Amino acid sequence: MKKRIPIIIALVLVVYFVGAIVFFELDPKNTNINYSPAATESETDTTIRFNSNGKLKILHVADPHLANDKHFDSSIWVIAEACDVEKPDLVVLTGDNTTPYEDPEETKKYINALMNIFESRNIPVAVTFGNHDSEAGPMTRRDIMDYYSTFPCVITADDTTSFYNCATFNIPVLASDSDKVKFNLWVFDSGDYDDDEPRHYDRVRAEQIEWYKETSASLKAENGGEAVNSVVFQHIIVPEIYDVLTKVDSKQPYAIEHIYNEGEYYAFDESSINYGTLNEKPCPGYYNDGQFDALVENGDVLAMFTGHDHTNAFGVRNQNIDIYTSPMTRYKGLAYTTQYGYRVVEIDEKDTSTYETRVERLYDVFDFDYIAVAKDNGDYYSTRMAFELAVKGKTQEICMNLWQSMIELFTGRTVVYPD
Repeated sequence: MKKRIPIIIALVLVVYFVGAIVFFELDPKNTNINYSPAATESETDTTIRFNSNGKLKILHVADPHLANDKHFDSSIWVIAEACDVEKPDLVVLTGDNTTPYEDPEETKKYINALMNIFESRNIPVAVTFGNHDSEAGPMTRRDIMDYYSTFPCVITADDTTSFYNCATFNIPVLASDSDKVKFNLWVFDSGDYDDDEPRHYDRVRAEQIEWYKETSASLKAENGGEAVNSVVFQHIIVPEIYDVLTKVDSKQPYAIEHIYNEGEYYAFDESSINYGTLNEKPCPGYYNDGQFDALVENGDVLAMFTGHDHTNAFGVRNQNIDIYTSPMTRYKGLAYTTQYGYRVVEIDEKDTSTYETRVERLYDVFDFDYIAVAKDNGDYYSTRMAFELAVKGKTQEICMNLWQSMIELFTGRTVVYPD
């Protein structure tokens, strides 16, 4: 009998996981998706100011990659529910928002579904692009940006912008009780790919950097000669990320190979300030036109928030600027449930020299308490999705924590830092 116990346990586990896979992949239809073009009327106010509590709450949505696939319905649900849970004053989309198609109407269909989430909730949303938004089909970056601009809730560059990476602009944040600029948000379009063969990831280019310097100087002059504190949002992380990681042996736990330098491996420098988790190699542009140097020289930027690297949710400090990457904000079936989520950034009008940020992973937001509320509300789809995320997420979280604890026990190496 004793010999049969492990076999019985193994069979039970196999049945459990096969059943879970079948059940979890049978996604019901999300009936709350609106594919219609922009409404002609909107109540959304795109003038950004600190709210009545003197705070500005930003929801950073990174890399939803919305496309005609089996996870589209659930990804739309994730973004919409994140808005309802957090109730942000502003949403920032940092690219790889939707997949482009040969038929422009197909591309617009998925933009509509995404934008109507925010339009229906009267949430202003700032939009920039990643490397995938315009990599196929006839619509150029300018065409896509112009289409986003048909939605009244959208903040993006106007049609006079002449940059190669055209979705580049800034958003002054006004005081809660006046029109004084108290803070600033920089939104950079970090491009798609350079012109090399084979191609590398792009970067914020020289003309954008010059625009930043000039605009920053104007804001400073209008603020009585004092720099206006700010943060940056963009898709692709800066190359200087590797300056504050430490080079390690390839066999060291949590070693990540450099994207361009074969045979070079990096990990968190435990003597530095780190946040969150580094799960895959950071992927900056191959070339560097000096964006980060300009930010350091100007001294007005507190932090940079990027996407692009889907399972990373970390930050490091480099020359008094925090460089963050945010996790992918979408649902992807059985993969990476513990890693995907969203980031929240909050600034207080009383002290704009600092900020607060946190990462919310999907299994933490859509937990068993959430399931109970959705069930009481008769919302079958939300009940179903939250159950899936809670069960899979907690299972993966337990396995991940056991693995990390074992590594730390035997090597002393830590990978998880406070978010």
